[in-house]
Order: sequence, then C-alpha cells, then structure tokens
Amino acid sequence: MVLGQEKVSLLNLPTPLEFLKNISEELGIQMYIKRDDMTGLGMGGNKLRKLEYILKEAQNKGATMLITEGGVQTNHGRLTAAVAAKHNMRCAIVAIGDYPGELSANLLLDRLMGAEVIIKKDDGRPSLDQYKELVGDTIKKYEAQGEIVYYIPLGGSDDVGILGYYECAVELTKQAAAMGIGDARVISAVGSLGTYMGLYCGFHNEDSGLELTGVAISPFDDYKEHSIVELFDSVKEKYGMKISAGQKDFDIEKDYVRGGYNLPSKEVRDAVRLMAGKEAILLDPCYTGKCFAAIIDMVKEGKIKKGEKIIMIHTGGAPGLYTKHHRVEFEKELIDGVTILE
Repeated sequence: MVLGQEKVSLLNLPTPLEFLKNISEELGIQMYIKRDDMTGLGMGGNKLRKLEYILKEAQNKGATMLITEGGVQTNHGRLTAAVAAKHNMRCAIVAIGDYPGELSANLLLDRLMGAEVIIKKDDGRPSLDQYKELVGDTIKKYEAQGEIVYYIPLGGSDDVGILGYYECAVELTKQAAAMGIGDARVISAVGSLGTYMGLYCGFHNEDSGLELTGVAISPFDDYKEHSIVELFDSVKEKYGMKISAGQKDFDIEKDYVRGGYNLPSKEVRDAVRLMAGKEAILLDPCYTGKCFAAIIDMVKEGKIKKGEKIIMIHTGGAPGLYTKHHRVEFEKELIDGVTILE
C-alpha cells in the first residue's frame, strides 16, 4: 500500500540492485542497475509496478476488460495483456502506426497472451486525436458485447499508475542506503512520464537522499512540458503530498533522443552491445539502450563526474531487440561473428 492506496500484488519485490563492476571500470564511475526487467510476469518490465495499482482500481469498478494504447510494439500493451490473462480478463491494445510485416517481438507476445491488437495507419492528424477516436470506437465495440471496460492511458502514466514508482522510490532508497550509496543519482528513461513522476514524488515526498535525472527517449516538446506539471499537480492534489514542484524542478536530459521515438541508432546499438558484452544484461533499443547511451555520453561530456555513483533503472523491454527494424541493423553488425560450416 502506498499513500493509502491498495494494489493487487503481481510481483516478487524488491527487485535486485546490482553493482556493475565491468561497466564501472569501463566508464570510470560507480555504476549500479535496478533490475526492474526482472519483475517476471509477461517477460517483465516497469509497467507491471503501475499495473498493480491500476488493476486494483479496475477490479473495484467491476471491469471485465482492459483496453490501452501505445506504439505498435508497446511494452505497456504487452504487460497489460499479461495482467489481463493472469486475472481472466479480456484485453485490447490500440496502436497508431504501420504493421511491421511480421508478427514478432511484443506483437507476437500480445497475441500469445490472448490480446486483440488494433493497428491503424497514421493518417497525419495529431496522434492524440487519432488515439482518442480509435480508443473510443474500440470501447464502444466491446461495451456493445457486454464487457465492462477499464481504459488505461498511454504507458499507464496517470495519477494511479505513478504509485508503482512511488513505491519503487521507497524500495530503492532502502536498498541504496544498505549498500552505502544513499546519495547516488538515479537515471531513468522518460517516455510517457509515469515512471519518472513516481520516482520524483517518492524521492522528494519521502525525503530520500537519492537524486533523479530523466533521459527523454522522444522529443520533449511543449505538450510534454505542460503534461509533466499537470501530472504532478494531479498527484499532489489527489494524495495530499507535502511537496511542491514546477517545470524547472524536473531534471530531464532532452538532447539524447537520437532522431525520435524507437528509431534505429548506431550509438544506442553500441550501448546495448557494451552492456551485453560486459555484464550479460540485455537492454532494449527504444528505452534502456537509449538511456545507457546517454549515460555514456554524459560521462564523456562531464555531466556525470568521474567516480560518481549512478543507479540506472532497467525498465525492461528486451522483446524490442526482436523488432524487425532494429533486428536487421544488429544483424548487419554481428553476422561476421557467425561461422557457418557446410
């Protein structure tokens, strides 16, 4: 229970906090990783922490079906499908974008777990308008079939979902203190804002000694600048938090987007390979690989000081390695290490 709110326990917590000896030596910092990729259900990932609280609210409202939205290969959609399957609920995932030409990665896992995936080609209108229309039509379709639908926004990032990462902030603070790194800087990818906001509120409202930096994985435009303040204000009001914050208080690095959301990037692939080759930990090309690539650059640029204590949040997403447009780029770079004997 966090801030007086109950949840449905889905995970084996706490997730590990590990020291990365080889990466630390490589970069000249003290590098740790919070293994929220090891949350288990549906191949794991950060969204499950949010879904523990979201599912409880859905159950309280008598829902028989979960509907959510995201990119075609959404990690959040996959984990919503996992939660629905585990709790005998129906699930539909609404996506705007192009079908990749194959049922692979998260799309394959969505269908294995029984979720319906509705993909609509981008028609050029603002994505918010397209999602609103498609989600609305999908909800009407299933309500007409007698389902009681609970809608989950993009990434589960609302004033309910953030509770999962508020709880993580409390958990991580205790772990870091026990390991003697209670003054470390925590770095996490920032997409739909919920993970970052939960950590921010948890660290500040609970007087943690940990600091927080986010790494934007898509352009952080005026809409997102407004949205992050709006989300904080909603959380503060709903739970009566003692803290206050404005736009200038949120430390988010915005210069490591690498062209846009989920686009192939040589620097990100190199970061993924470095982590895999040095620590046998698999990152994904959309979120965690981009976050780690940013950490590497921030060390080179002096934004992270030599010897500084860094905790990276591993938010999961490894199925993203198998998405077609990333997989083909990795294959070009790695195929020379494969020997095929006749």
